[in-house]
Amino acid sequence: SWFRALALGVSFLKCLLIPAYYSTDFEVHRNWLAITHNLPLSQWYYEATSEWTLDYPPFFAWFEYALSHVAKYFDPKMLVIENLNYTSRATVFFQRFSVIFTDILFIYAVRECCRCVNGKRAAKDILEKPTFILAVLLLWNFGLLIVDHIHFQYNGFLFGLMLLSVARLCQKRYLEGAFLFAVLLHFKHIYIYVAPAYGIYLLRSYCFTANNADGSVKWRSFSLLHVTLLGLIVCLVSALSLGPFIVLGQLPQIISRLFPFKRGLCHAYWAPNFWALYNAMDKALTIFGLKCNLLDPTKIPKASMTGGLVQEFQHTVLPSVTPLATLICTFISILPSVFCLWFKPQGPRGFLQCLVLCALSSFMFGWHVHEKAILLAILPLSLLSVQRAKDAGIYLILTTTGHFSLFPLLFTPAELPIKILLMLLFTVYSFSSLKSLFRRERPLLNWLETIYLVQLVPLEIFCEMVFPLTPWKRHFPFVPLLLTSVYCALGITYAWLKLYVSVLTERISVRQKAE
Repeated sequence: SWFRALALGVSFLKCLLIPAYYSTDFEVHRNWLAITHNLPLSQWYYEATSEWTLDYPPFFAWFEYALSHVAKYFDPKMLVIENLNYTSRATVFFQRFSVIFTDILFIYAVRECCRCVNGKRAAKDILEKPTFILAVLLLWNFGLLIVDHIHFQYNGFLFGLMLLSVARLCQKRYLEGAFLFAVLLHFKHIYIYVAPAYGIYLLRSYCFTANNADGSVKWRSFSLLHVTLLGLIVCLVSALSLGPFIVLGQLPQIISRLFPFKRGLCHAYWAPNFWALYNAMDKALTIFGLKCNLLDPTKIPKASMTGGLVQEFQHTVLPSVTPLATLICTFISILPSVFCLWFKPQGPRGFLQCLVLCALSSFMFGWHVHEKAILLAILPLSLLSVQRAKDAGIYLILTTTGHFSLFPLLFTPAELPIKILLMLLFTVYSFSSLKSLFRRERPLLNWLETIYLVQLVPLEIFCEMVFPLTPWKRHFPFVPLLLTSVYCALGITYAWLKLYVSVLTERISVRQKAE
């Protein structure tokens, strides 16, 4: 009953957000509805009337195709390809309600995840039960609310697939988990970031059916049947998704749409990762070099002094970064977590730790990372946060900093009080509930971490209230974005390093080795 109340409550809140601001992603998905509804399959990935061309895998295209057959009963004009930026009231209602409706999968996945949480901490008060806290942290996640139901996307539906696959793996229903994740990859390819965690965990826990007493894998327990079943699942899902386009000879075209490396190292608004710090350092060195007459102003690329508000960014002092360099950095940063998953088996918790580290490492060093990708680490970390105090502390740092970094997505005055109020409510609940859950253990945050998080308040006041009143706004409009991105990058980097240290130094119990 309490879970239904939470689900209905957040659904009602989503309905209240229907009239709110929506971004260009609204037009992106309207255009995809029109493309898939009107054109034959052979033209889906070639259509370019709008600049927002179809660049998601085929399953998501079929998802849009299915939605379009409902959309035509709301307003057929939204399905006209040439009707760019069409936003009738019926179109807005349909788009918004389609996100709310498809979130049913997310709600179901959260319920399944709650069933997997360690229930040893019995509590008389329902508000202090780990399952209740986890349900709130997932269902009422601040990032999902503003990204999907204000900014506009379908992340809830996609994260529902991911969390359901995680739940199935935790329940040792390995084939179901593998199938769901394979389907997810063909809905949105960004989830390939966490594919190493799935691959190693399935190999370690399903393909090898037994461990030695010291926790090492028992090589003789290798099951060729299990490997074959996993391979069949991956091949069948891939064939169903890509098969028609392979027959049409369009696979290279799809790949070029899915991986547009010409977009540049960073998004228009720098995601708060390592490259934001790298870019900021390059800018600082450039300014220092100009003041000391060490650099020629005429030879400095214009884009390097615009605060990242362009798609391509040329570094002035530091070496420019290539897609290959980001791939190598990402691969190296993921390796330790994968090795830990193989050599230090901890069951589902070890899998979740590796999944979060893969997501964070890709966020830190990936090419053209969007700030919204931080949710890929925050949501699975929620499952760990209600089980151990150490993970709860890392969660509080990551979720507070990561959610704050999403603020620039909502830049209109009407949404300012909404995002601040929702952020405050979620953050206060996160701190109070996790502190209550682990009140008999050490403090979740030390004094330095607390000071860092508190400083987000004056940063927001400066960016939203003080800076617009200064003359700097005309000449340096990128400063608030720059400050937000760099400051949040420090917190996210710290959380990433702290989680890595925790995983690498953790001792494994005899029971965990047996698992």
